[in-house]
Amino acid sequence: MEERQVARNEPPASRLRQGIEPSGFRCYERTAMQRVDFRTASAGLQSILLLLLSISAPLGWSQHTSPAEASRQNANQAPKSASSAPETSKEDWSSLSLEGSNLHASSPILGEKDNYPDFTRELLQVQWRSGDPIDLYIILPKGVKNPPVIFYLYSYPSDTNTFLDQDFCKLVTRNGFAAIGFVSALTGHRYHDRPMREWFISELQESLASSVHDVQMILNYLATRGDLDTDHVGMFGEGSGATIAILTASVEPRLKVLDLLDPWGDWPDWLAKSPLIPKAERGDYLKPEFLKRVEPLDPIKWLPQLQSRAMRLQEASYEKVTPDTAKKRIENAMPPTAQIVRYRDSQALEDTASEGKFFDWIKEQVRLSVADKSTVRPSVSQVLNLDSKWENPTYCLNGLNGQIRAFERWNFRVRAVPLGQH
Repeated sequence: MEERQVARNEPPASRLRQGIEPSGFRCYERTAMQRVDFRTASAGLQSILLLLLSISAPLGWSQHTSPAEASRQNANQAPKSASSAPETSKEDWSSLSLEGSNLHASSPILGEKDNYPDFTRELLQVQWRSGDPIDLYIILPKGVKNPPVIFYLYSYPSDTNTFLDQDFCKLVTRNGFAAIGFVSALTGHRYHDRPMREWFISELQESLASSVHDVQMILNYLATRGDLDTDHVGMFGEGSGATIAILTASVEPRLKVLDLLDPWGDWPDWLAKSPLIPKAERGDYLKPEFLKRVEPLDPIKWLPQLQSRAMRLQEASYEKVTPDTAKKRIENAMPPTAQIVRYRDSQALEDTASEGKFFDWIKEQVRLSVADKSTVRPSVSQVLNLDSKWENPTYCLNGLNGQIRAFERWNFRVRAVPLGQH
């Protein structure tokens, strides 16, 4: 295990700055849309990927071992005690809760601990399945005892580089919050020893259910540490990560707040129309047996049952990884007190994020739950439509019998519109 004191003026090219572009594009709240081909042509897969709230690493880094990979290698070379080897585990992917599974966690291995002026960051390797070690990042604010916890889970196919950036870590721990980061099953460093025909979508039941189990197992571990408040937990999820957040909340009462950016769901329609899926494979995912396996994992089924949770749905209306029809059904399934924000173009989302307040909503809601105000919720559904013009976003309040009211929120000029006009 390595522990370092890190100075404020650490050079941008240092190992903890991996993933920062030379131009100094350092703010993880600034959003970029990139479409990349992540599978080889010989495998017949060309997919459109949504990389939001992340930074592309310079090509020069591709020839070097990443800090996470170096720590994994060190952890793998470390002597293992009898307790560090995971016991034989049985896992039920048809169940979202851990009750149908028998997962045994091995002793966490601390690979690295970095000490910054504003936060500390631990990189641990945790494991409860054979051949599936997970890089777990625990980022703690300085000077805060037992801070509340927020999970950050980005969409397939993201990796853990986000959690290595100093600016991101300062942002998510600001105002006294702990941040927990990892990647979902069959994603990033967790995709290995598989034939290329097996990937996140082809194994969708495993990908989602295993990741839901992972959140619960991580929470169980965090509760044993004694330095975190694991009774008041929020989760920010993007894409498939947002779907996993919804599914986890359906079985995990400690998860009080959900902040969802473009969740996947409505599987029959999503699998039929999403451009993420190669045409050559789409037919396999529309077969009745495949749809039956993922039916219990559709967030549309669970969203109406989460009325006790504070919830925000953020939609990038211009992004088509999730078809418009599926987006509409997901929105319609949201609890009546959920807040809905629609970004009509990429500049609107980027402008919102660039102010450094993108995660303020989830922090505020988690803080309310800590103050035993978890039952305090907006009395009406809130819908905010934003575009890059900013001068005239529309703020829709459902449940007000069509009344029009003026509001000043988020330092924007907004106006309410009658139901049916949004």
